[in-house]
Amino acid sequence: MEKKSNKRALFVILLLVLLPALFIGGCLLIKGAFAPKIDKVSVNKLPNGHFQLLVGKEPYLIKGVCYQPIAVGQDYAYDFWGDAAKPWLVDGKLMREMGINTVRFYQPGRDPQEVKRLIGDLYKEFNIRTIMGHTLGVYDFPPPNYADEDYCLQMKEQVLGMVSDYKDEPGILLWLLGNENNYSLDEETSRVYYSFINDLAKEIHKLDPNHPVVMGNGETFYLEIAREAAPEVDILGGIFYRGISFGNAWQQIQDKFGKPVVLIEFGCDRYNALTKKEDEDMQAKFLESQWKEIIRNSYGMTGKGIALGGCIFEWTDEWWKHDSANPASWFVQDEEAGWSNGAYYFDIEVEGHLNMNEEWYGIVGLSPEKESGINKRVPKKAYYVLKALWSKSPQEIVQSQRGIKINQ
Repeated sequence: MEKKSNKRALFVILLLVLLPALFIGGCLLIKGAFAPKIDKVSVNKLPNGHFQLLVGKEPYLIKGVCYQPIAVGQDYAYDFWGDAAKPWLVDGKLMREMGINTVRFYQPGRDPQEVKRLIGDLYKEFNIRTIMGHTLGVYDFPPPNYADEDYCLQMKEQVLGMVSDYKDEPGILLWLLGNENNYSLDEETSRVYYSFINDLAKEIHKLDPNHPVVMGNGETFYLEIAREAAPEVDILGGIFYRGISFGNAWQQIQDKFGKPVVLIEFGCDRYNALTKKEDEDMQAKFLESQWKEIIRNSYGMTGKGIALGGCIFEWTDEWWKHDSANPASWFVQDEEAGWSNGAYYFDIEVEGHLNMNEEWYGIVGLSPEKESGINKRVPKKAYYVLKALWSKSPQEIVQSQRGIKINQ
């Protein structure tokens, strides 16, 4: 009788020990079964030396835009992530109709739940993925000092916090570090900066093996130093404003960096400083030429095979840009140019040669009139030209230009 009691007591003890473990294990299995699927994003180098971006096992060409839905009358500090009107739902519909599959954010908002909502809505509703960036303090004042250990620790904490917060979001495509930070550097300080980028990339790879790391860089300055100092970087994020063609940028990237590139900024404003009129035709002409060149330099085509796509600057106009210190001017789309670039030849002959109009880069214009709580969207000619272009395969685009058979 005593032996039976002992056995019964032992059974009860085992049951008490095992039941919580079984319950927890079951919960984890259920959670895993309903967890969102995270596609591994990777860079594949083909036998011919060309590069392609893969999402899962499928090639992915980035057809993207830089996205900051800043309302008329607001500036860069506007928290669009928390906008109750959800402008991204209107924009996402227009983007999907155009063929856009990617948006680039310069930096996430302050509230992770709002950020997850926005990037989740874009992905679930419109199949649009996100390049999530961190500017690494490029717009700070005083300017960032990447030789300052405390400053770098602060930046590192922010970047790794960003990765931890969003790495399991199905809509994430790539991590982007920096923007045009290299413009303020020299050879010595650039080596320090790129070494810092390398440290960040290494830590990101440990934290998140599913999404490659992109290094934002203005033009091709110091890329030979970056190649040596930042081997952990997977992709170059190139910023180019070279006019209707990127010229020798492809050769320079190949020679100096040796890795694939996604153009994180390129474009053309649609205001003619010479005629003092909006010029949708010229913007459309430049963007069409630029995109065709990206295609020619993507994998399997006739160029260098290093282009993974690009993000047009930009989706909607930013009315605050020209006179950013004067809030009253943010309610008017300013027609005064801010800087000069001879590669945009159509209006460089204006007096003083200031021909670049910061408030007119959108392929979608804004109206002060509101619909459903947001400024009315007005797609421009470039929107429709690119929509038609993006409906074609890369092979069709290159064949129509060259009239030759493409060897894959």
